[in-house]
Amino acid sequence: MAERTPLDAVHERMTQSTGGDAERLAFYAALADTPLWVLLESAPEGDSVTPKLVDTDQGAAVPAVDREERPAALARDIAPQAAMPGRVLFRMLAGQGVGLGLNVGVAPTETVLTEDVVTWLAERLDEAPETLLDARPEELGAPEGLPEPLLEALDARLARVGVLAERAYLAEVRYRDGRRVYLLAIVGADAEAERAIAGTVAEAVRFGGDGMPTLDVAFVAPGGGMVARLEKVALRFDLPAPPDPEPHRPAAPGSDPDKPPILRRGQ
Repeated sequence: MAERTPLDAVHERMTQSTGGDAERLAFYAALADTPLWVLLESAPEGDSVTPKLVDTDQGAAVPAVDREERPAALARDIAPQAAMPGRVLFRMLAGQGVGLGLNVGVAPTETVLTEDVVTWLAERLDEAPETLLDARPEELGAPEGLPEPLLEALDARLARVGVLAERAYLAEVRYRDGRRVYLLAIVGADAEAERAIAGTVAEAVRFGGDGMPTLDVAFVAPGGGMVARLEKVALRFDLPAPPDPEPHRPAAPGSDPDKPPILRRGQ
């Protein structure tokens, strides 16, 4: 039996759950971060790709798989392919009148996302984060009562920004106007990456389901008084160190999350 992928496990939890939307949103969030292999009609031409289309009972869909070995089983023969994160594929397909056929006929994760779902996901991922925090908290305390799915989502997303910041702290805060919320303080972030980091954190709340608490994001300098206060009471996230640089290689279509490949429709 083929080895299960992480997405297989998330999908299994979704299909076995009777708890509502939380598991479905968790699956969508995992799918957005998963590398997908898309079958193409022909080899990519620069930034342009022409994906294959298959007919499903929910309309036309682009076939994709979440393991590099799976395209051969899907195509039954050798076929060109392009690899890209799910979020890039959502943006590429949004508004094109086609859905996404994930692992159709090759894995337990078999799922068809209709064109409406694909467009909804692309729009949800592209929502701008809240304005970055500039208010100063009056009180800081330990973050009690946070939903476990939110903590898991934050941990996963913060692990991806280790190349852009040093560490993060999660605390409960009270502002001068009496408002009490949770605060995620990012320490030592690259100034040019602040908006991207805030957007990544916002996704953790956005895909957490109903009842997610308000989460503010602040960017603070290392060694300041704010860090010393957070160190005493907050939950600390140590971000992974940047990996050693790899030799330069040409970028494949879809490898840049901010530049989806251009979709060409087959004849």
